[in-house]
Amino acid sequence: MQPTSRAPPPALQWQWSRLPELPALDLYAALAARQTVFAVEQHCAFQDADGLDLHAWHLLGWARAGGERVLACYLRIIDPGCKFAEPAIGRLLPTPAFRGTGLGRAVMIEGLARAASAYPGHAVRIAAQQRLEAFYASLGFRTVSLPFDEDGIPHVEMLWTRP
Repeated sequence: MQPTSRAPPPALQWQWSRLPELPALDLYAALAARQTVFAVEQHCAFQDADGLDLHAWHLLGWARAGGERVLACYLRIIDPGCKFAEPAIGRLLPTPAFRGTGLGRAVMIEGLARAASAYPGHAVRIAAQQRLEAFYASLGFRTVSLPFDEDGIPHVEMLWTRP
């Protein structure tokens, strides 16, 4: 069963883990989704295994589809001081089968709540694809840089502070 663009977000089971605690099959699902979205679909050759996964929390949203547990969405939150001075959210994605169901927004809202809990008093910084700037602004992020190229894709840095 594949959700349609008009389907509401499915009920999710959230998994919040550091890399060493991620079961191998769950890690494989996350890495396969990242490769599908960021390398294959976007035709972008880049080093996904960038060393930052070791210094990050991984948020996986699992759904039931066809009676099976499947990865529906994912993001990682990198510890402050590893990529930026602030905690950084990245690799945000709804998996292809769950696009158009609101899961991009749902995983980001959950990620911001987890970041606020894990790093109280810290703003959150992202390097957002510029085409998604309005989406992140709708979640309370503000643009704090001029556009820049990252792996051949225009990006901007954006900052979120707890309302």
